[in-house]
Amino acid sequence: MRLFPVLIALVVAAAIYAFVFERERFVTMRPADNETTGEEAATERVMRVVVLRSKAREVDSAVVLRGRTEADRTVALRAETSGLVISEPHRRGAFVEQGDTLCSLDPGARKAALAEARARLAETEARLPEAHARIEEARADLEEAEINYNAAENLVGSGFASQTRVAATRAALRAAEAGVESALSGLESAQANIEAARAGVTAAEEEIRRLTISAPFSGVLETDTAEIGSLLQPGALCATVLQLDPIMLVGFVSEMEVARVTQGARATARTISGHEVTGEVSFVGRSADPATRTFRVDIRVPNPDLTLRDGETAEIGIKAEGRMAHLVPQSALTLDDAGTLGVRLVDEDKTARFAAVTLLRDTPSGIWLTDLPERADIIVIGQEYVRDGVPVEPVYQDLGQ
Repeated sequence: MRLFPVLIALVVAAAIYAFVFERERFVTMRPADNETTGEEAATERVMRVVVLRSKAREVDSAVVLRGRTEADRTVALRAETSGLVISEPHRRGAFVEQGDTLCSLDPGARKAALAEARARLAETEARLPEAHARIEEARADLEEAEINYNAAENLVGSGFASQTRVAATRAALRAAEAGVESALSGLESAQANIEAARAGVTAAEEEIRRLTISAPFSGVLETDTAEIGSLLQPGALCATVLQLDPIMLVGFVSEMEVARVTQGARATARTISGHEVTGEVSFVGRSADPATRTFRVDIRVPNPDLTLRDGETAEIGIKAEGRMAHLVPQSALTLDDAGTLGVRLVDEDKTARFAAVTLLRDTPSGIWLTDLPERADIIVIGQEYVRDGVPVEPVYQDLGQ
């Protein structure tokens, strides 16, 4: 009694295997008692498919990528010297113009140090004429000593002066030359003192300049400025300023599409908040990100009313050179045995053939495909039931292309 159910199960399993895996071989077999002719049998094996006769058309193939908005310039203004804040704070979100004071520090004794440096400079500059006068005096003494020495030598030759007098005039000449050198050294020292005093004045003025922290460009405050009475040390944050006009759209394009993006190309974008903007490509990266193998693309967009904010997600389309493509229903796509995306075509001899394609764009009316011949008969119904080289009977149908 138990053997009968086992036999039934084996028969059913064999039937299912034959129907699923051996169906094509059974269909193509010609029984010996079949009375139809060979031509009629071949006709029965031909698969009827619906075919779309398509002609390639040029499509404006924009490069689509996802990105974000980014401030054109961002700067964190920090103190260069220490001091107490004596200015009223500006609140975040306030618009500031270039040169506006954001933080002022208490000067303390710095103004007195500047006055002292200027007084020292004036003192050293006043000593400069005295040094020049000493040089002139030393040169006059040198000329007199040279005259006396020459006269003494001439008198010695004529017998009217002694060797002692010549030696004295020679010593006086040497002393005059040393006096000139000393005066010149004094002049150089005076000039060095003047330069040192000027450096002291410059340092004091620079220290006072650092007491005022101003906006380097027009923009929006991202943070409050430092509170009045707070002590800022060198490196402490005063405020953060963003320049949002113009604003940048930053995206990353794949290495397969980067060659189609050119600097100066027009671009449109729609932010996640619903704003639609246009701009142009200002930068295309030359070095790929080592992790994602993508290239950075910057798009400069006018933002006069500051409606766009830093960090918004945006869908970006960059205008690129048009490409020839076919518009077909999405249902026409299929896969070959290797998993390659493509469609099946009908050749001139009415046999099916697989062709790999590249998806260019998805639209409500269909998808645009490239890498196909200029004219192609594309199977849109029945492509899943035929293989390469299988004869088909095409039924041409206009699907509204």
